[in-house]
Amino acid sequence: MRISFDLDDTLICDRRYVPCEPNRVPFFLKPWINEPLRLGTCKLIQELQQYGHEISIYTTSYRSPCYVRLWLLCYGIKVAEVINQKIHNTSLSRYPGDSLPSKNPRAFGIDLHVDDSEGVKLEGKKYGFKVVVVAPDDRSWNWTVLEAISRWQKT
Repeated sequence: MRISFDLDDTLICDRRYVPCEPNRVPFFLKPWINEPLRLGTCKLIQELQQYGHEISIYTTSYRSPCYVRLWLLCYGIKVAEVINQKIHNTSLSRYPGDSLPSKNPRAFGIDLHVDDSEGVKLEGKKYGFKVVVVAPDDRSWNWTVLEAISRWQKT
């Protein structure tokens, strides 16, 4: 299964309110890369990859794919693909119509998207892609993701 994760308020959360992974960014990169990674991300992604799932990042931010890959590599996480707003816009501009979703994982061959936004979940229902919503303050968010994957694999 191909699974994508949003960044802001999903994998990157406000460290004042959400527990974070210990910072693994080398000191010489910290001036450029210093975003907190949500606690449990490393273990969850490692587990998903061990089960054969392919992991991508799908964000509406304009962070470069190189930046995102490097940041995650500092935590030992390798992702198959990074889709940012620029890539999303370029890819979906070939589809006619004025009303396009803010994200469309299905257009990139992604089976399940993990996001903090209920709006993205509503778009998923409208445009036919699967979304699991995790709140930024959900301490058991990783279990929410694992349960959703288990549920959808059975169908």
